[in-house]
Amino acid sequence: MIAGIDRIQLTTVDRRGAIAAWQRLLGAELVRQDRVASLGAARSVLRVGSSEVELLEPRGLGLAAQAASHARSSLFAVGLAVADLDAARESLDARAIHHVVDDRQIRLTGEWLGVPGLRVVLSQAEERAPAGFLGHFYEVTHLCENAARAATRLAAVFELDPANFRPIHSDAYGYRGVLALFHPDRLDRIETVTPFGSDKAMGRFFHRQGPSLYMAYAELRDTSVLRDRLLELAPRDWTGAREGPAPDNLFVHPKALGGLLLGVSRESFAWSWSGEPQRVKPAA
Repeated sequence: MIAGIDRIQLTTVDRRGAIAAWQRLLGAELVRQDRVASLGAARSVLRVGSSEVELLEPRGLGLAAQAASHARSSLFAVGLAVADLDAARESLDARAIHHVVDDRQIRLTGEWLGVPGLRVVLSQAEERAPAGFLGHFYEVTHLCENAARAATRLAAVFELDPANFRPIHSDAYGYRGVLALFHPDRLDRIETVTPFGSDKAMGRFFHRQGPSLYMAYAELRDTSVLRDRLLELAPRDWTGAREGPAPDNLFVHPKALGGLLLGVSRESFAWSWSGEPQRVKPAA
């Protein structure tokens, strides 16, 4: 069913400021603005790389307002592309998985998915001319109480093959869980993990927010391009090697991107923690 990650959705109470941040730092292109009735939100859609970012600003009561009441700006949902949106809807109907269809998108909440804290929006897969300085989003991180149970449910709902899933563990960041890869030869996946301890940023976030989406990851062929822009435009709002060769990995802090913690890895490097390090291409 799932072709890959094609977008993320963020809630914000300052959509204009968030648009400016994405354009300034990542060269994002504003492609349309409208309203999403099912969320009670005004929406601005940006293209960055070949992916899209939907900025949702609450307009009255609705899920967007509920999310903004917990955090003024935050990662609201992961967007998954499907080869045939009508077939995906029919499959959900046949299995009695509740969903909402709104403007050629299918929305699912964690309650309907059986995966607390995870919101998903399905869209028709399409080719897009890239914009800006990213490649594409390939991961979102989902925090939960039982990552193994969440991964099993993801496989069932989205018809994924668990043979492609990989265990993941980090003492440095304080979590263990599962990389639910959608395809054996692509990095696109949902990372569903359980934080441990409260001395790490992820654990503190989980203690405050409970089951929720935490961050997103994107690829970039030449990470030095982004590093140069961060050094110039947001020198205090990122983490990574500030000198030397292009970094394998860096993190853009939420303050710089309207509430999103964004990891950026050089092309193919994420295979190094995804079970197949032999797929990592040498750095240019």
